[in-house]
Amino acid sequence: MKLLDARKDHYRKLAHEQGFRSRAAYKLKELNQSYRIIGPGFYVLDLGCAPGGWTQMAIKLAGNQGKVMGIDLSYVEEIPGAEILRGDIEDENVVDDVMNYFERKVNAVICDLSPKVSGNWSVDHAKQISLNYDCTKIMDKVLAHKGNAVFKVFDGEYSMEFRDYVKKKFARINLTKPKASRKQSSELYYVCLGFIG
Repeated sequence: MKLLDARKDHYRKLAHEQGFRSRAAYKLKELNQSYRIIGPGFYVLDLGCAPGGWTQMAIKLAGNQGKVMGIDLSYVEEIPGAEILRGDIEDENVVDDVMNYFERKVNAVICDLSPKVSGNWSVDHAKQISLNYDCTKIMDKVLAHKGNAVFKVFDGEYSMEFRDYVKKKFARINLTKPKASRKQSSELYYVCLGFIG
């Protein structure tokens, strides 16, 4: 077995053993250990939350005093400790649902979303970046001053343009790839700290 396959199996096995819905939960855990995106008592919005691994990890990181909401176009089975909304992040009306649930602005917006992959890299990359822009429209309305965000990007020709766009909104932005990501994957993460609007 290749080392890469062994590592992949390691995170899948760990997710199964610890009750997480996907190995992606460990990406958020690792990002949070490095950058403290989510702290105890944080209110967290997870955009593109299916199947729920990041939402589950956000609940754990925010603790009993925190509050978590996940939104996805796909059906997501109920997650204890979180509000799950089946909604379209391309519809800015979801902002009302978010604000009604939290009753104030959130401390963190997390986005690990991916479009339905077509197999055409250029199309998939462009669509994924476009979805991130949709997330920023929601983020602009719901993220508290000095709040944090994280965006998955399919690395490609529009990645830097997106980075430059979000960079203006935060005090600090970091580009990283967690060890829990598959080595051959083109996914990278922009960790954005200190929202300034």
